[in-house]
Amino acid sequence: MFELFDPQEETRVGFGTNLPHWFQPGVSYFVTFRTEDSIPADVNRRWHARRAAWLECHGISLDDPNWQELLFRLPRHIRREFHETFSQEYMESLDKGFGACVLRNAELSKVVADSLFHFDSDRYHLGDFVVMPNHVHLIACLLGDTDIERQCTSWKRYTARKINKAMGDSGRFWQEESFDHLIRSAEQFDAIQRYIADNPRNLNTGEYYLYQRKVVVK
Repeated sequence: MFELFDPQEETRVGFGTNLPHWFQPGVSYFVTFRTEDSIPADVNRRWHARRAAWLECHGISLDDPNWQELLFRLPRHIRREFHETFSQEYMESLDKGFGACVLRNAELSKVVADSLFHFDSDRYHLGDFVVMPNHVHLIACLLGDTDIERQCTSWKRYTARKINKAMGDSGRFWQEESFDHLIRSAEQFDAIQRYIADNPRNLNTGEYYLYQRKVVVK
């Protein structure tokens, strides 16, 4: 059973470097994390510049250490505009296939897949996921007191160590911050499943790892 976000239940909001992170125990998330080199520096700079300009237009300066809290206080429809605009750009940049794309290697993508399967039915119910050459999309329904940010950190730390060892490399493999989104409706859940399934449409078999699971959404 994959539970959905309940607006009537208590929700905690944390703030990362670039993105807010909403937490409600026992519900389903759409999660994305990407390799460190997946978005070139110039693309990243332009994204941050557009975001800063949008915030300035709404009376928020990035120089204010509390800018994320100020964003959270804006009316809901304006916050939705912000997230739809900049999350969409984020996703589109990933699909352009920047970086070394080492997860195109089936042995390395399996490292990521195995790490996602490892705590399935223990810390979370694992839904559909795809390991793309430079990023990962997945659905997970949290169990118990599992925290999505800590779980993302766990996946990334373990897989980075294994992949770096396999490549004879070192250093940061994943971008530090992940994207996570509370799934709010059965329709949205279905749309995310379709998005995950369609993500590798331009890749050849063996260049990605796609897992699909029949689930019941509540």
